[in-house]
Parts: sequence; structure tokens; C-alpha cells
Amino acid sequence: MKTSHTNVSRAADTLGDPRWQRVVARDASADGAFYYGVHTTGVYCRPSCASRPAKPENVAFYQNGEDARRAGLRPCKRCKPDNVLTGTARAKHGITEVEHDVRFATGTCSLGPLLVAQSNQGICAILMGDDADQLVLKVQQRFPQARPVTDDALVAQVARFIESPTTVLDAPLDMQGSDFQQRVWRALKDIPVGTTVSYTDIAKRIGAPTAVRAVAHACASNKIAVVVPCHRVVRSDGSLSGYAWGAQRKRALLDREARA
Repeated sequence: MKTSHTNVSRAADTLGDPRWQRVVARDASADGAFYYGVHTTGVYCRPSCASRPAKPENVAFYQNGEDARRAGLRPCKRCKPDNVLTGTARAKHGITEVEHDVRFATGTCSLGPLLVAQSNQGICAILMGDDADQLVLKVQQRFPQARPVTDDALVAQVARFIESPTTVLDAPLDMQGSDFQQRVWRALKDIPVGTTVSYTDIAKRIGAPTAVRAVAHACASNKIAVVVPCHRVVRSDGSLSGYAWGAQRKRALLDREARA
């Protein structure tokens, strides 16, 4: 009975996740935005995979192939998910094109090493961490065609924004993700400096009140730190939740904004 209850719960989670409908529709425009794994077969696929649909209770979603492999899954031999190119995809004559030109530069801010990546459409990643080389590896995993450039001006501009959250970052953003993720990220940008909201609040704001877990995943998948302020989202009881760039950085950002 316990196993049956667990399966029902897993199925409900999957069915409530907007990514599931894209898998059911075999939506090729979602390829590269996320991957799904089928734990009964031990493989992970791109959303457009033509394989027989899996049962919802056997499905889990992943931001990238590395996460799926870390969970013990192997790439599907049919859809070859690791061959999906990531970037700014757009349809043209029924063919998905990908923008390859992503440039990045590294620098520092008061929170440590900083990496800023930019496509032709705008800033597509702002990463923070403890090691600049690790940030370079991360951005090249996300954008295999990314190339390093010397752009101290942009990195300095982003660093100033991190130090002074009430200033305006005068640079376009290229928020690359699924439609649902972008809805979440736009809602994050509407959170005023010095305030916090819960994942439940964001789910309600985007009109998906039952998709709290999916909202949390979208926050975790955000690659544009601080400018898309996922650090302003906390648990319903007000306590800090996870943060891709470390809980200490999240606390430091919130404390800094509270004083702004």
C-alpha cells in the first residue's frame, strides 16, 4: 500500500508540472530547456523523443544531462539528448535554429568570483562561486559554443549592481528557458528590493497555484544571478531555502538589500 501511495504522489507531481505537457506533446521547441528521465528504463531523453510515453510516476525532470547522469541515468539511444545544442532557439521555416555566439568574461565582486555571459540578445548568465575556473566549466556546459572575451566593462557593471541593488543595470537580458520558467523569472523581477516572497506566492502570481514545486525548480534553474532575483524567494515560514550560489551569499544579498 505504501508503494502504491508513493506512485500516486509521484504521478500527481509529474502531471502538475507544466513540463509534462511538453513531453506529451513531444515539443521540439523545449529541447535543451530541460530533460526527462524514466527510472524504470534508466534512460533520460529530450522532450521531443519519439519513444513510447512513460508512466508519469516513473518520470523525473532534469535541467541538464549532467544532472540526469548524476542520478544514475544514461542517454537515450533513440533521441540522443546529449546532442541537443543549447542557446537561443527560434523557429524558421519549421526548423529550430540555435544562436551560437555566446561570450563570457570573469571578474570579482564582494561575494567572490563572478562570470557574466552574453549572447547577441543580452546577458544570458551571471554566475557566482568560489572558483573562477569552475564557473567557466559551468557556463561551457550550459553553452558549449561559449568563448571567453575581455569585457571588463560589462563585468564591472554587473559587479556594481550586485554591490548596490537599488541601481539600474542598463543591459538587456536573454532569459533562456521554457515558457513556464520565463513566467517565473519575470515574476521574480517584479519583487521589490528589500522584500521577500514565498514559492507559493510566485505560483499564485503566475496563475499556477498548484505548481509550487515547479516554481522552486525554475528558481533553482535560474542562471542570471541577482538580476533575476531568485534570492528573494524563501520558504513559507520565512526561512531561507536552497540557493544555487550558496546560502551564505543568499543571506548576504538579502541583508544588503534590507539596508538599501
